[in-house]
Amino acid sequence: MEAAQFGSAFTSKSLSPPSSSFPTSQSLLYFRFNEARLKLKSPRAFSVRASSRGGESVVTLLDYGAGNVRSVRNAIRYLGFEIKDVQTPEDILGANRLIFPGVGAFASAMDVLNKKGMAEALSTYIMEDRPFLGICLGLQLLFESSKENGPVRGLGIIPGVVGRFDASSGLRVPHIGWNALKLKEGSEILDDIGNRHVYFVHSYRAIPSKDNMDWVSSTCNYGDNFIASVGKGNVHAVQFHPEKSGDVGLTVLRRFLSPKSHRTKKPTEGNASKLAKRVIACLDVRANDKGDLVVTKGDQYDVREHTEENQVRNLGKPVDLAGQYYKDGADEVSFLNITGFRDFPLGDLPMLQVLRCTSENVFVPLTVGGGIRDFTDANGRYYSSLEVASEYFRSGADKVSIGSDAVYAAEEYLRTGVKSEKSSLEQISRVYGNQAVVVSIDPRRMYINSPKDVEFRSTRVTNPGPNGEEFAWYQCTVNGGREGRPIGAYELAKAVEELGAGEILLNCIDCDGQGKGFDIDLVKLISDAVSIPVIASSGAGTVEHFSEVFKKTNASAALAAGIFHRKEVPIQYVKEHLLEEGIEVRI
Repeated sequence: MEAAQFGSAFTSKSLSPPSSSFPTSQSLLYFRFNEARLKLKSPRAFSVRASSRGGESVVTLLDYGAGNVRSVRNAIRYLGFEIKDVQTPEDILGANRLIFPGVGAFASAMDVLNKKGMAEALSTYIMEDRPFLGICLGLQLLFESSKENGPVRGLGIIPGVVGRFDASSGLRVPHIGWNALKLKEGSEILDDIGNRHVYFVHSYRAIPSKDNMDWVSSTCNYGDNFIASVGKGNVHAVQFHPEKSGDVGLTVLRRFLSPKSHRTKKPTEGNASKLAKRVIACLDVRANDKGDLVVTKGDQYDVREHTEENQVRNLGKPVDLAGQYYKDGADEVSFLNITGFRDFPLGDLPMLQVLRCTSENVFVPLTVGGGIRDFTDANGRYYSSLEVASEYFRSGADKVSIGSDAVYAAEEYLRTGVKSEKSSLEQISRVYGNQAVVVSIDPRRMYINSPKDVEFRSTRVTNPGPNGEEFAWYQCTVNGGREGRPIGAYELAKAVEELGAGEILLNCIDCDGQGKGFDIDLVKLISDAVSIPVIASSGAGTVEHFSEVFKKTNASAALAAGIFHRKEVPIQYVKEHLLEEGIEVRI
């Protein structure tokens, strides 16, 4: 099917002029492209303003310094291509192929592009119908504006406004996980997806309309139909993350980078129809007594063998295990550095190297937690939690998990009723978006006779306590479960959602390492209380435990560690069982 002419995207209707609140440079850029929308007839009418540099194996990458683009780099190199980084607007105009992996907030990205003079170069490059692939925010910026901390004006190439998902009807926002696409005929770079899931993580989306339908190459349903990808001529952009969508995502990148290459083998057809439940492999990482980083597993948070030597339980090497779980079908891999960063977080080079090495061959989301808080080093230099998180992101993490520091922030917020804007949770969420921040909750079950016995939210328990108690509240802990705090899991979850958390990792000290199943009472209490995704953790011992937590609660994902490390229950068996139970998963 012949590709539509690039110029046909533009209508004869003029946009209303930007208000005086927009920067002058942005207003001038707006008028230039509004005029171009009236005059553009064919991409062949444009001349290239800068000579193309680099061979066919070189990809130009527009990285403006926000979030994790290491995974995009690794995916490009994995496919056999070299990378040239954009340093100046001229580098954009001279590119043979340009990939823009936009991450972070819409306003921040536009601000950087405008200040560096790259917005005009980027728009010119795209309007010349030259090979372009935008990813996530790299798609959203093509639209006229966004309501994220706005309105904020975008590049104005595609008609439409980017808005937030509507959570008022119970929709969990951010949209995190593996969802299905509805492809239009001739979607080109998506042709090898084969009805399989791809990975999304975003709170804002663009809606298809009669004004932009000639751009839309696929849609996705999450509450309503939103634009999952656009394409016209040589210009493409996707809302999902191909670099985090496993082998399926790599086919998308391959089709863009090598459009003339064709698969001799038809892609395996999947059964993707909606948002899948996620199965996550967790690796607790710490140094053993010899100083080597190992994957360990606690029994109610105790990671040492009950032997005379009392050594740290060693279940394998972090990079090797992560790679194996990726091959086995894990939807995400989560690293928890359970002893690192006690003195100086940015000095923990081995853990950062684990992330860097893992991201070279693991193309699903990576989460890392441990020590994400403000620090002052031995020389008296202060490092903010934002700097610590930024180093994680640069090393390959897609999300960071915050534990104790989030508890303190929530306590202060509940005490004062005021958001300080200074906590690690608030700072990281503001810069990188709430979808990049997971709050890890470590509660302990506290039995009571009546909900009136405590000021915290309690729930009726399925199994009564040791003295016949029918209710329990869940006390939050810090410092690896060693210190109880005067706040319940319900209160903490509600508070961190308001402070900017995008996801909750819900552990349970009582169930940890027991293999008797997730704490269904706890997971239901929290997943019913918040509108952000909840990951159930602690206690999985059989495949039935996974189907139970998905059927009885609103958990979006389930995490396990020991049963995967010890090969007691392979990830593939879990997914096969879930499919048999009618629960959608990624295969």
